[in-house]
Amino acid sequence: MYENYYYGNQIPMYRQRITKEQAQEIALKNVPGKIQHVDMDLENGVLVYEVFILTPDNRIFEVEIIAKTGKVLKIEEENDFD
Repeated sequence: MYENYYYGNQIPMYRQRITKEQAQEIALKNVPGKIQHVDMDLENGVLVYEVFILTPDNRIFEVEIIAKTGKVLKIEEENDFD
């Protein structure tokens, strides 16, 4: 009954976002350093990659990248050591 419900969407949803590796590359182009951790999170209804990078001067930055487009949403320095 519902097999043709999503006929207009020929590409499966999981293929409509950048990969974790692509997110890491984008983040490193914006903040050079070493990747410490990558997460995926829902921010205000938007799926984003959160890439944490340790810079050569021992500062940690979080780069948020929209998973669907690869656009950098936010870059901020992490100043808490939780």
